[in-house]
Amino acid sequence: MDQIVGKSKNKTDKKNKAYPLMGNEAIARGVWEAGAVVCAAYPGTPSTEILENVAKFPKEDLSAEWATNEKTALDIAIGGSFSGVRSFAAMKHVGLNVASDSLMSQSYIGVNGGLVIAIADAPGIHSSQNEQDTRIFAKFAGVPILEPSNAQEALDFTKIAFDISEK
Repeated sequence: MDQIVGKSKNKTDKKNKAYPLMGNEAIARGVWEAGAVVCAAYPGTPSTEILENVAKFPKEDLSAEWATNEKTALDIAIGGSFSGVRSFAAMKHVGLNVASDSLMSQSYIGVNGGLVIAIADAPGIHSSQNEQDTRIFAKFAGVPILEPSNAQEALDFTKIAFDISEK
C-alpha cells in the first residue's frame, strides 16, 4: 500500500493528509475527486474493489451501480457522458472483450462529458481465465491508455484521464 497525500472534498478540511490506499482504492478516490457523476461496473476480480470504494463516497452528486454485464456498465457510463457529465466504468480485461462493441463505436463518436474506463488486467493469470494486454486493445480501439505504477499515480492518472477525455 502506498501513502497518498490528498485533499478532502470536505470544505471545512483544509489540510493535506497522508493515508494508505491500494491501487483500486486510489482509482476510486480519483474518480470522486475528478467529479464523476455516473459510475458503473460489473464485478470481477481484480476490478471489483473500484466501484465498491466509489460507492463509499458522499452520494449527493454520484451514482455508483452494478450492471448486468460489462457492456451494460460501459453503456451506462456512455449515457452519462452523452448527457454531459463525467462518467466512469470499471471491468476486468475479459470484460473489455464483452464491452468491445460499445468501446469501438464510442471511440469514434466522442464524448460530451469525460468518459474514463478502468480495465484491470491479470498478468500471469492470477485471477482470470486468460492473460490479455489491454494496451494492445487500446491501440486497436484508438483510445489513450494510462498505466500507473503505484497508488499515487493511480489517483493522479484517473483525474488526468478525465481531462484527456474531454479534449
